[in-house]
Amino acid sequence: MEKLLVISLLLLISTSVTTSQSVTDPIAFLRCLDRQPTDPTSPNSAVAYIPTNSSFTTVLRSRIPNLRFDKPTTPKPISVVAAATWTHIQAAVGCARELSLQVRIRSGGHDFEGLSYTSTVPFFVLDMFGFKTVDVNLTERTAWVDSGATLGELYYRISEKSNVLGFPAGLSTTLGVGGHFSGGGYGNLMRKYGLSVDNVVGSGIVDSNGNIFTDRVSMGEDRFWAIRGGGAASYGVVLGYKIQLVPVPEKVTVFKVGKTVGEGAVDLIMKWQSFAHSTDRNLFVRLTLTLVNGTKPGENTVLATFIGMYLGRSDKLLTVMNRDFPELKLKKTDCTEMRWIDSVLFWDDYPVGTPTSVLLNPLVAKKLFMKRKSDYVKRLISRTDLGLILKKLVEVEKVKMNWNPYGGRMGEIPSSRTPFPHRAGNLFNIEYIIDWSEAGDNVEKKYLALANEFYRFMTPYVSSNPREAFLNYRDLDIGSSVKSTYQEGKIYGAKYFKENFERLVDIKTTIDAENFWKNEQSIPVRR
Repeated sequence: MEKLLVISLLLLISTSVTTSQSVTDPIAFLRCLDRQPTDPTSPNSAVAYIPTNSSFTTVLRSRIPNLRFDKPTTPKPISVVAAATWTHIQAAVGCARELSLQVRIRSGGHDFEGLSYTSTVPFFVLDMFGFKTVDVNLTERTAWVDSGATLGELYYRISEKSNVLGFPAGLSTTLGVGGHFSGGGYGNLMRKYGLSVDNVVGSGIVDSNGNIFTDRVSMGEDRFWAIRGGGAASYGVVLGYKIQLVPVPEKVTVFKVGKTVGEGAVDLIMKWQSFAHSTDRNLFVRLTLTLVNGTKPGENTVLATFIGMYLGRSDKLLTVMNRDFPELKLKKTDCTEMRWIDSVLFWDDYPVGTPTSVLLNPLVAKKLFMKRKSDYVKRLISRTDLGLILKKLVEVEKVKMNWNPYGGRMGEIPSSRTPFPHRAGNLFNIEYIIDWSEAGDNVEKKYLALANEFYRFMTPYVSSNPREAFLNYRDLDIGSSVKSTYQEGKIYGAKYFKENFERLVDIKTTIDAENFWKNEQSIPVRR
């Protein structure tokens, strides 16, 4: 992937006849694939599953973790193309053009609004799970990771080669690299090293004409900038990323301490707000707010859980905590020292002692109905307002919050270096989590209404003009595109990307003026 290479399917483009109306016949799609240039050892149509194929449903559903988009009424693709070679991708793109079909690109399937595998217009899914190579170069301290690999697979392959190298990315190990990096990608190393995209040094991509660009020189710096946090599916099919690995100590220290409101959680949350973003950048302490049973029958209360990791031994962690957050009263017995790779399992809620080989399982163990929303907090929330928030959590019952601290390296990187703009000035990010297991449209409407009710309630305490949001926590409630216009796109684009939205539009207009790559929250062209 290091050599500059541009492969054009000029023959395909010149001989294809594009229809103005979408062709929805799966057999016609297979025939189209077979008309494209192909590798004789792996015919294009052999990797395409259509609804009459016995494996179609299994392949489609295997990477749909959100049951909201796994219903009989959910629109289905005319095919799932389980690409295994570049030629398969080129053929699929050629047929999307020839048959006027939308392409939905799926790596891990964790798009919270299902945009990687659903559409309201005729479409097929280009499934990238066959692209999962992770090639670690210890000499350069880099790795090439295919977009279909999961974060768990990436972490595992790094740990196979070194116990003192890691990578800053997400906490859920079944996330696909392609989608995660496309939105920015953050985790518990971000205060030390920034986001995933801050440590991406190369990439490869297929454009709408089937051209393959295998490095940042051939694709151009503008396109390379856009696909690192700007929603890569608006610009093509990302093949993978070259990443810069980061140093981690032989041992890190993790802890988890929970306190209810009755046990002094309010005081601790107030202190966390000023501590978490300003403390030693080797320390990351997430705060989760969840509902638990109170001391009286039928009574609920809020549990504040402080989940932390320090890049070093427990004695140094305790020194930092006793200096910066003595109110938590963290003890040696609360702390566990482990290898960085074992901390990956800790953060993904695996029991201590789970073998790291579990990271090679790319599928979600338990599927749920899910909704996510996000916010950014730029000023301290007062004690009075915090009391109102905790009261509202008890009232709505179903919403959980993760508060993720910024500061450290996140405050040093300019907001325009990548499309991800949420840098200096942010104290923490809020992820709103609403999960449920009961099926039914009325149940879903109820929980989505509760999510929106709580989100509206939080308006006075978070960023405004625009009310910022994080692309990896995709939320169609903040705006969506029906006609793929600039005016529609700016509504959600300004919230995800702030001032960077205009540059993303300019790049999109230059390299994809026809708006071939589009979805309900894609980057629009300027018209």
